[in-house]
Amino acid sequence: MADKPKKKSRQQVFTLLVEVGRKDGDGLPDGSTGAALMCFASGVDEAEAVRETVAILKQADLAPLDVSGYGTLEERLAEGHDINDDERGLMQRALDENSVIVAQMTPFYDKD
Repeated sequence: MADKPKKKSRQQVFTLLVEVGRKDGDGLPDGSTGAALMCFASGVDEAEAVRETVAILKQADLAPLDVSGYGTLEERLAEGHDINDDERGLMQRALDENSVIVAQMTPFYDKD
């Protein structure tokens, strides 16, 4: 008798870059027009990781505008990305906790 396929695929961690706009109560620095957030998000596929990340950011009163996916750790290594131990640790934490980790936030400002 053949083994039944697993119902749930293995979770992976995806690197996402999320651009957010301004919203009342978003906690972004005064004078900024938005921000870029580098996130590590777990999911069975990148689409799930994106959905979970957007939902969590909205719950945190942020206004996600655009999400760019950069793949899994293995995919990034195959593309030659240099990934330090701190980044790897955050990726592992996202996997262990089945969560979204905001690793870095870079605010945007208008040039005057």
